[in-house]
Amino acid sequence: MSEIIRDPHARRYHAMGTGLAMAVYLFLLAPIAVTAPIAFGPANALAFPPTSYSFDLFRIFFSSPDWLGPLFESIKVALGSTALAMLAGVPAGYWIARHEFVGKVLITGIILSPLVLPHVVLALGLFLYFSYAGITGTTLALVLGHVMVTLPFVALMVIAGVHKLDRSLEFCAELMGAGPIRMFFTVVLPQLVPSLVSAAFFAFLLSFDEVTISWFLAGPDTTTLPVKMFIAIEWEISPVIAAVSTMLTAVSLLACIVAIRLKKWGPIDT
Repeated sequence: MSEIIRDPHARRYHAMGTGLAMAVYLFLLAPIAVTAPIAFGPANALAFPPTSYSFDLFRIFFSSPDWLGPLFESIKVALGSTALAMLAGVPAGYWIARHEFVGKVLITGIILSPLVLPHVVLALGLFLYFSYAGITGTTLALVLGHVMVTLPFVALMVIAGVHKLDRSLEFCAELMGAGPIRMFFTVVLPQLVPSLVSAAFFAFLLSFDEVTISWFLAGPDTTTLPVKMFIAIEWEISPVIAAVSTMLTAVSLLACIVAIRLKKWGPIDT
């Protein structure tokens, strides 16, 4: 490796690659660098750089029912969709990773299909389907719609985690007389805890940030926070949006840090 670095051409390409990577990172971080200072600016202006600094926008957010209502709705929908995605995705991911059965490719493709389909197509299909069922505009419709998005990611993370487990422990449990269900709960799940926590965090964030499906399925009383932000941008351009965006970024960053630490500490990497 040192010989490659000493080569002038290799050093040049290495410097170009490093510069390109830094340019991409700066481009991706630029919106955050602009939004975060605005969030601490005055309450009557949406300008960068701010003319003064305060917590007025955060106080407005936490004291306004127009913002707290969508926040609580988003939390409720995200918790419900995460729970359902985990209940369905964990056993599905384990079964796909550990067993061979007729139609495995087809079933796997169906579970993962939302990853490749445009969200607007999913949203329109869910809207038409739930309209026939008479649940459009309800929290139930939002939860079920968000499960379509979160389930593939949960299944993928569980599949990846199961592939890294020591299968001999499962064989030993079966030889000792443990049935499939008992073996799954006493041997597999404890080893999958880091993957499960990461999947739950990821599913929650995906559901909380989902706007396209929420836009199609939400009603007047079930508006989520991303939909509220989109409406605010379209009709009033409220400076509170900057504070909301900053808080969501901080929460997402914290969840990612926790998930990364869990993957490093947990048995998934052993």
